Amino acid sequence: MPEHPPLLAFGAHPDDIEFGVGGVLALETAAGRKVHLVVCSRGEAGTHGTPAERTAEAERAAALLGATIEFLELDGDAHLEIRTAHVIALASLIRRHRPALILAPSLVENQHPDHSRLGRMVRDATRLARYGGLSELKDQPAHACAQLLYYALSTDAEPRDLAPVLIDVSAPAVLSAWTAAMHAHASQLRTRDYPALQLARARVNGARCGSAAAIALYPNDPLVFASLAPLERAARHF
Repeated sequence: MPEHPPLLAFGAHPDDIEFGVGGVLALETAAGRKVHLVVCSRGEAGTHGTPAERTAEAERAAALLGATIEFLELDGDAHLEIRTAHVIALASLIRRHRPALILAPSLVENQHPDHSRLGRMVRDATRLARYGGLSELKDQPAHACAQLLYYALSTDAEPRDLAPVLIDVSAPAVLSAWTAAMHAHASQLRTRDYPALQLARARVNGARCGSAAAIALYPNDPLVFASLAPLERAARHF
């Protein structure tokens, strides 16, 4: 069986990836895909949990999902600014890992401003990673990703002008791994049950497509298929 090409997932804070798209990552690692998480702060501005605690929580959550993880120091939690230097740093990281698929926070400006700002920079970095003449990246070969998809951390952050791709995450082992990864962020559960919230969203998406749970992803570019074979299932026909 050919190896699945790698997936790279970006989050602004130590818990974003797990809460927003952890079920998809558990599904992909179970299928044999290499998944790498890139966290762009250590949650130092948060009300609960120290940076050291949140780093350890993220590392444990990544292990539960079967993924690897690294932290990229940009401007720090709640200080993220859109800068060309950051975009190039992200493009360098993309060239280093050479993923086929990239997941990034939604571009919708909602809740924490770091989310949409990181999403915009990942979008731009995905494009710059392709440019062979970029002088800052001349020591790394150019790399083109097959797809960039966005995830939303809340219903309000879901793009209204894009039809979602619904990923069925209803397999018990997948839901178990996702739930465990969310609960690994114990410092963030002191005031709100975020796992229950995200699982409820997944159940609603599942009801849309005839499964017990699903996660919505939003493509940055049109999806291209070699034939009609992958299009045998639609959300309204089950």
